[in-house]
Amino acid sequence: MELQTLWYLLAATLIIIGLLGTILPVLPGLPVMFAGMWLAAWVDGYEHITFTTLAVLGLLVLASIGVDLLSSIVGAKRAGASGKGLFGAGLGGVVGLFFGLPGLIAGPLLGAAAGEMAHGRDWQQASRIGVGTWVGLLLGAILKLALAFAMLGLFALALLVD
Repeated sequence: MELQTLWYLLAATLIIIGLLGTILPVLPGLPVMFAGMWLAAWVDGYEHITFTTLAVLGLLVLASIGVDLLSSIVGAKRAGASGKGLFGAGLGGVVGLFFGLPGLIAGPLLGAAAGEMAHGRDWQQASRIGVGTWVGLLLGAILKLALAFAMLGLFALALLVD
C-alpha cells in the first residue's frame, strides 16, 4: 500500500475518532478531528485544504473548548447556583472522568447538588441546581456536535471546490 494512502487512512481514522469524541466525552473530539483534517491537508500539500480553511477549523475547535469549559457552569449559574455549587459542578466533572460515561453524566450534577447543600440549601433546591447543571452539559454537547458537523461540512466543501 502506498504511503500517501496510509496517511489518508490515518487522517480519516482521526476524524472518525474525533467525531465519536463529541458524543463520548472521554475522547477530545474536535481537537482530534482537527488533527485528522490537518494531516489530510498536509498529505495533499495544502492544495484543497488551505491554511485559511485550517484557521477557520481551528477557531471552531477553540469555540468547542470554550463550550466544554463553560457549559456545566453556565447551566448551574442559570439555575441559581452559588459559588460552592459552581465549584462542585466543576469538581464533579473532573471526578466523573474516572468513572467513565456514567461519571461524566452524573459527576457535575452530583457535584453541583453537593456544593449547594454545603452552601446550606435543602436537597430539593440543590437537586434543581444539579439538574440545571446537567441541562447545561446536554446543551453544550449538542452545540459541540453542531460544531463538529460544521467542521465536517467546511472540510468537505474545501475538498470539493477547486
